[in-house]
Amino acid sequence: MTVHTRKHVLVLGDNAKAPYHPLINIQEELSAILGEEQYEISYTDNYNTLDVDILHACDLFISYTDCWSSPIETDQAAALMQYVHQGGSLLVIHNGISLQSREECAELIGARFTGHPDYQSLEFHFSDTEHPVTRGVAPFFLEEEPYRFEFLPASHVSVLMEYAMEGQLYPAAWTANRGRGRLVYLMPGHHKPSFLHPACRQLIRNSANWLTEQL
Repeated sequence: MTVHTRKHVLVLGDNAKAPYHPLINIQEELSAILGEEQYEISYTDNYNTLDVDILHACDLFISYTDCWSSPIETDQAAALMQYVHQGGSLLVIHNGISLQSREECAELIGARFTGHPDYQSLEFHFSDTEHPVTRGVAPFFLEEEPYRFEFLPASHVSVLMEYAMEGQLYPAAWTANRGRGRLVYLMPGHHKPSFLHPACRQLIRNSANWLTEQL
């Protein structure tokens, strides 16, 4: 009988200082999406977990941070960079891109958040339906914050999903290789209803499975 070892996932977010995206509001659904059989998940709002030894003990690091005006420390950014470049996996969901307040983290993710129009119904399309992250997910509608991004020079990202607004398409998910590691960014994830949508749940599950090489 084959014994499957659960992958260790560390999720970093904010609670008291995150009025719009508190980590505690999405923990239950994120755990349900990933499943206890495959993943052992730890949730924290302690940024001291951005530590070389702690990160390297993880199979997957998920950023749901809300640190737009509070850059992480230089050594914390260095630990995250080392983790990914040496083979670690990073999943950034929605506001998790707030790590961009430290420039090297913006370069790691490959893009910078520039703002968003009002929360509204968005139609999501896939620019790559064969990638393991998007495979099996049909185009969908979702009430969401339409985040806008600016890709950084030499970002080397592969856009997988876009949303339509006023006759234009805007990036909503991408992947990138960084050294021996890789990352996924998913724009949907403003609050609990986003994590309840079947398509979003599948995108998160696919991303985690691909990043931890379970696909």
